[in-house]
Amino acid sequence: MKKVSFIGSYDKTDLILYIAKVLVALGKKVIMIDSTINQKAKYIVPVIKPTKAYVTEFEEIEVAVGFSNFEEIKQYLGVPEQTELPYDIALIDIDNEEAINGFEIDNSCMNYFVTGIDLYSLKKGLEILSGLEQILKLTKVMFSKDASPEEDNYLNYLSLGYKVEWSDEIVYFPFEVGDQTVIAENQRVAKIKYKNLSSQYKESLLFIIEQISEKDEYSKLKKIFRQLEKGV
Repeated sequence: MKKVSFIGSYDKTDLILYIAKVLVALGKKVIMIDSTINQKAKYIVPVIKPTKAYVTEFEEIEVAVGFSNFEEIKQYLGVPEQTELPYDIALIDIDNEEAINGFEIDNSCMNYFVTGIDLYSLKKGLEILSGLEQILKLTKVMFSKDASPEEDNYLNYLSLGYKVEWSDEIVYFPFEVGDQTVIAENQRVAKIKYKNLSSQYKESLLFIIEQISEKDEYSKLKKIFRQLEKGV
């Protein structure tokens, strides 16, 4: 099972779900794990009767809420302890140090640091990484209006002293009211739709998905993404 972590205090639940749906359309069996303190997935992913910890299905994505590690998910699903979970990819939403340790993100295939450019998102997000014992390679995912070099330089400055190695790539998502309006409408109708998202938002989504996917899947991925854009 390929493990991908999305770390930070910034709201990233919808982002992960939008990534997950494309991966499912690509033929992957995907579990999205909300290990955050506020558990936003509990409120935006439909479920008949939520409990303290549960796994539900949403648009063919398995969504797990309320678990501290993979062992607890195995127990819930009845998977033997020494057996790997039956998924191709696990996408983990993390906003606390306990989840970093519980899901052992140091052996993830990709780790993303998701943040806005406001001080709370930057400093609180970095605080999550304060307990790292080994250097962790992270790719920056920044929600910003201007995507200026100064914003990146400031994050680099704040992260001095943390055991972080930043990758060369930076993924920018536009901070646009239009995208947030589309996402909010999709939440109300309990659907994941891409049609009215900005071109930059969709391009950044595709960039992350390409990083997670295999190179021989790229051509198929782009075809599937175009179909999802049309609502096919």
